[in-house]
Amino acid sequence: MHELKTPGLAQGDAINALEDALYRGQLDRRDFLRLAVAAGLGASSAAALAQDGSEAAINQLYNARNLAAEYDYIVVGSGSAGAVVAGRLAAESDARVLVLEAGGTDQVPAIQTPGLWPTNIRSERDWGHVSTPSPAVNNRSLILPMGKAVGGGSSINVMVWSRGHKNDFDSWHAETGDAGWSYERVLDIYRRIEDWQGEPDPARRGKGGRLWVTPPVDPNPIAHAMLDAAASVGIPKFADQNGVMMEGAGGAALANMRIRDGRRRNVAADYLYQALRRPNVTLLTGAEVQRLVMTGNRVKGVTFVRNGKLHTVRAARRVVLSAGAINTPKILMLSGIGDPAELKRHGIRTVVASRGVGRNFQDHVLVGGCIWEYNKAIPPANNLAEATFFWKSDASLQTPDLQPFQIEVPFASEVTTKEFNPPPAAWTLAPGLVRPKSRGRVTLASSNPADKAIIDGAFLTHPDDVKALLRGIELCREIGNSEALKPYVKREVMPGRLPAEEMANFLRNAVGTYFHESCTCKMGRDDMSVVDGRLSVRGVQGLSIADASVMPTVSTGNTMAPTVLIGERMADILLGRA
Repeated sequence: MHELKTPGLAQGDAINALEDALYRGQLDRRDFLRLAVAAGLGASSAAALAQDGSEAAINQLYNARNLAAEYDYIVVGSGSAGAVVAGRLAAESDARVLVLEAGGTDQVPAIQTPGLWPTNIRSERDWGHVSTPSPAVNNRSLILPMGKAVGGGSSINVMVWSRGHKNDFDSWHAETGDAGWSYERVLDIYRRIEDWQGEPDPARRGKGGRLWVTPPVDPNPIAHAMLDAAASVGIPKFADQNGVMMEGAGGAALANMRIRDGRRRNVAADYLYQALRRPNVTLLTGAEVQRLVMTGNRVKGVTFVRNGKLHTVRAARRVVLSAGAINTPKILMLSGIGDPAELKRHGIRTVVASRGVGRNFQDHVLVGGCIWEYNKAIPPANNLAEATFFWKSDASLQTPDLQPFQIEVPFASEVTTKEFNPPPAAWTLAPGLVRPKSRGRVTLASSNPADKAIIDGAFLTHPDDVKALLRGIELCREIGNSEALKPYVKREVMPGRLPAEEMANFLRNAVGTYFHESCTCKMGRDDMSVVDGRLSVRGVQGLSIADASVMPTVSTGNTMAPTVLIGERMADILLGRA
């Protein structure tokens, strides 16, 4: 992989970096003052920031060492929704909030540096989940990374801010009967939280919110060439991935990103850390939740393991599960909330029957990939994947179901890498399916919380998914071999022109996922719905879920932004503002 080119830190962002380190306890007050003044901050301003940051570090050290027996709210997970819920509850109320994060710090180069994000996959910052082998993918087990660090998935993902299609939210509204999920209401939230740096669009984009969102800075020229190539086959170009393009038939655009002056901005940085100086919030890392503590159908607290010691803590008001679409249903089932037949298999007494727990698993499918060798290599920029398009595999569809990404390095599966041996100086168009019809399931391996859940991804088990992705491969090859991209092509490496049967086999060998695990505790009103439209677990008192597991159908595009949206709605509900 080529060395990543990134812009240098601006003065303000150098100070932000120092402030982040101070809040996280990575930098003491004296060193902060010295470095902040050297970076150009005035002495009085530096002293004020140092005071706040030192208070945060001292608070968290004290709170961790003096764990209370009870908190008002316990939030399980500090990811794209959990950080939102915990940070807002702590900052906007006097409620006592405990945040339990199973992973460790986000202050490592692999998280902070955009171009290093792939090195987090299969590291200690990844839960290490895999799917069960399936004939539909030629008996392969697909990796299913999920973030295990402060910031959760937002600390290890590709940093793309993809808000979803209008039809996603209108369908969530129809599924739940809750108008808060309608596109009109969702737009209000997105406008409120965004600080959009691209072409102004007051009807759809926010300015001045807490979340910095930007087009790629100094993108690789091949990204613009891909947009021209897409236009040449009838896919129109748009200035904004999240604007009017996502209200219609789709189009091509540079991706929106959560990168600020060369540094990743995970969700915790913008929601959680500023609240840590308040005495009413405690963030514990290395705290892995095992079960909910229940009396009848009421949740009273949680048990968790930290540093080898078992702890039980009570929740006076509510527990919010934000552990992700694999661990959230796992915790529910270990606590006796789930399908009675599944629980009985593991000797777990059913406390609340909820047949939908763990079902309806969805993930976006990503094919590795359609690859071309460069005529002359160009180093990748930003997050290595700057250009994308949304399009329909079938014109009769209401919503685009394809989302290929141009990846500025070779991207192939463990099988296709061996078969085609792509050279390092190559780039990829990776066909992606973002409205899959296949549905999988998460189940328990045993009643032991230390055992990972079993994930049957069911990838490509629905024939329409195969048909759509074959169309996606065809479309990517057409774009990659177009005139607009010829200056960047020495040769097509893979897959080339193949007979239909061989192309289908290539697909089964090449398929992976976008790492967008979701939908295993869906919201709705039918018997398979685990939560209602206000994110309360049906049949259970004192328990809510706020993560991607509550999506009835996975959003169209990368899932970080809709998961932040879910966290925002959860916070609004708990604060009495929705």
